Amino acid sequence: MNTPFANVADDPSASWVTETLQDWFTVSPVDATFVGFHEHDHALPDLSADGVEHARARLLGAGRRRPSAAEDRDPIRALDEQLLSDALEIRLWEYDTRWMLGNPSVHTGEAVFSLMSLLLPQHGGAESARLEALRARLGALPTFLEQARGQLDRAPSAWTERAVRECRGARAFLTEGLKSVPVGDDATTEGAIAAIDGFEDFLKHTLAQRTHDRIGCGADGLSLLIERGHRLDRSADDIAAYAREEMARTTEWVREHATDVGLDDLARLPDALARFHPAPDRYYASFGEVWREMRALAGARNLLTWPDFPIRYEARPEWARAAAPDLYFLFYRSPAAHHRPDTHTYMVAPLPEGDDSAIEAFLGANNDSVIKLNHVVHHGGIGHHVQNWHAFRSPLRMGRVAAVDCASRVAMFSAGTMAEGWACYATDLMAEAGGLSELEQFAEHAGRIRMCARAIVDVGIHLGEMTLDDATAFYSDHAGMSAAAARGEAVKNSMF
Repeated sequence: MNTPFANVADDPSASWVTETLQDWFTVSPVDATFVGFHEHDHALPDLSADGVEHARARLLGAGRRRPSAAEDRDPIRALDEQLLSDALEIRLWEYDTRWMLGNPSVHTGEAVFSLMSLLLPQHGGAESARLEALRARLGALPTFLEQARGQLDRAPSAWTERAVRECRGARAFLTEGLKSVPVGDDATTEGAIAAIDGFEDFLKHTLAQRTHDRIGCGADGLSLLIERGHRLDRSADDIAAYAREEMARTTEWVREHATDVGLDDLARLPDALARFHPAPDRYYASFGEVWREMRALAGARNLLTWPDFPIRYEARPEWARAAAPDLYFLFYRSPAAHHRPDTHTYMVAPLPEGDDSAIEAFLGANNDSVIKLNHVVHHGGIGHHVQNWHAFRSPLRMGRVAAVDCASRVAMFSAGTMAEGWACYATDLMAEAGGLSELEQFAEHAGRIRMCARAIVDVGIHLGEMTLDDATAFYSDHAGMSAAAARGEAVKNSMF
């Protein structure tokens, strides 16, 4: 593997972390591509029965080889070891319960993003090597999807429906997106398309008839994720109770202060925000302008060290446009921890072609508040992008790789706590610094209601206290979400 995992001293703990991370990314080759270790760019996970057992045994063996703690051990290495041990325990739980292997959407996401990961600007590798790896993975896709069928006995219907939608996205990528990519092997591409078609047929006509209603991971699984993943000493019930208290308090505050920003009905907040948006000819430029404004403000207020890690806001690449609406295609996908370009590309939704009303609706949905709060502050600025720069230079090897976005989720479960915690806090920080308008500050405060609802639904689903219908209704009734958005959010809660 590359030097970032090399030992910095003759320390058994450091050696164990190095070897275990090598094992981790060997059995998770698509994750390795996203992280920036390109030795496995040609490979897909082995989902055969023997392959899955081999991967499980490899990680189990790594956990058993963890060295005994030494009293004089360096605290950074001790933390590295503990975080990796926690991640191993969670991943082995996923193997033993088949929590991810039994999810068809995990496999469709892995299939399409194994290919897309090689084309993303943050890959950083030479084009010739990327295209060679792309052809190899296209050729391996039929076997991978055939093996995936063997892992799928029964699944919740909502998970299967999402996987069907992702098959549509994968087909759009293979038929439309790859027209702009010099793959140079029509037969291999056609074989991959046939494999996607066959898998979609299996989902619609076989797996859709074999459903179950187990959408939660159960009390023991949730406790494991809370204790080992989030490192919290609270119970799931305590978390839900806290979220309910916070939601009630925030809802009351929002109702009391709505008139301060000219709202007589909270339901009109989206319309109020939509009125402020860039002109069509300023849409793309506005992202960079706001980014520079926020960076200047952070510097003037001495909020933190904003690194020299430029970001370039560009329209989503041609190869992704037809497929992205049906996939987990992120605007900001964290840079690869290793082998990344000096300037990171942020892929914004392209301005649509059409009449003035369609463009106006698009700009209203992608308004000044969305650009500032979501695309700059939370993701591309002081939130994820700045944190990623610092994480990549962490003495913790886990810190460098764990929060990198992969096919369906970040590389390691535990990274979500710090990564999302900081990015949400960063928005509050910029509000305190004077970077948000009064209406944007109000909108940000109102958004806390949705955060609380997510915690309540997450606990309710995984403890078996809420069905997907219950969760959808809760989001609609308490967080003001549309029926479609509420359903999508509930499904994501159940899967991840």
